[in-house]
Amino acid sequence: QVQLVESGGGLVQPGGSLRLSCAASGSIFDVMGWHRQAPGKQRELVAAITSGGGTNYADSVKGRFFISRDNARNTVSLQMSSLKPEDTAVYYCNAYVLNRPYWGQGTQVTVSS
Repeated sequence: QVQLVESGGGLVQPGGSLRLSCAASGSIFDVMGWHRQAPGKQRELVAAITSGGGTNYADSVKGRFFISRDNARNTVSLQMSSLKPEDTAVYYCNAYVLNRPYWGQGTQVTVSS
């Protein structure tokens, strides 16, 4: 049974940093990544990383967010810096097994003074 468990969300001031982590279990994963969904908006890709380390970022987070993974531990992390109020959203870890996506339960990130 595939499970994804996120941790690390919370409240942070604009300009601050936050690190999200996701522990995956139950399979060997291809692409892993993070999406987010703000109130009233569609879920969008934030960043993704392949098992070989190739990365992809949304334009809005390039240069501020950094995604990494540990294949041996089946974890994926998102280091977020220079956070802005518009980064406020529920962040979801996701991982693919043979092109089938799996999702975590989500963790709230709120950027506010």
